[in-house]
Amino acid sequence: MRLVADLFLVIGAAFTLFGAIGLIRMPDVYNRIQAGTKAVTLGSLCLLIGIALLYPAWWSKLLVIGVLILITNPLGSSTIARALLKAGVKPWSRATVSHTGEADR
Repeated sequence: MRLVADLFLVIGAAFTLFGAIGLIRMPDVYNRIQAGTKAVTLGSLCLLIGIALLYPAWWSKLLVIGVLILITNPLGSSTIARALLKAGVKPWSRATVSHTGEADR
């Protein structure tokens, strides 16, 4: 059981690290929100599962924390993205428009 718990802890730490790297590497705020939300949510849930396997008496508390993470992370990120869109922040576009009016890729 210890090996499975350690595996979940390592996977959770890796996804959390990937989420942090995504916050730095992504080109615009919308991509950063997605990287931060999806990867860190999965990472924190894996960390909670690993902790729950190490300390079985904590299952109920960790379950409540996991449900709150599953509800609040996506809701918060979509609310922030919608507010940014309403404020006029444009999504990053890799396409450029040439002087002829055609999109270059």
